[in-house]
Amino acid sequence: MLEELASRDARAFPVSRPSRAEAEAAVRTLLRWAGDDPSREGLRDTPARVVRAYGEFFSGYHMDPVALLERTFEETEGYDEIVLLRDIRVESHCEHHMAPIIGRAHVAYLPHRRVVGISKLARVVEAYA
Repeated sequence: MLEELASRDARAFPVSRPSRAEAEAAVRTLLRWAGDDPSREGLRDTPARVVRAYGEFFSGYHMDPVALLERTFEETEGYDEIVLLRDIRVESHCEHHMAPIIGRAHVAYLPHRRVVGISKLARVVEAYA
């Protein structure tokens, strides 16, 4: 199952990542495009803040969901109940407009010989958000 997850993962495709300076220049360009002056006092530090924020927003691209699920527990003798984690807060962005999306996710699975720590399920949701 983990191998199948890894093979379908879009993160397997390398992307040429611009430098921080290039990203900040892009923010300045968007500010000018919107009709504002990125060099005015209230906006001078905005490009750096936006780039830092986007680094946090898209941190899931640097997470390996397969690695998150590798550590498991074997003490599951006789355990055949569903494992469910509900109401995981999800913060993401629409890939078409980069508009924020906020919601909740629920993850459930039936363990087979091993269980994963419940916190790892939330981390996998974060990685894919």
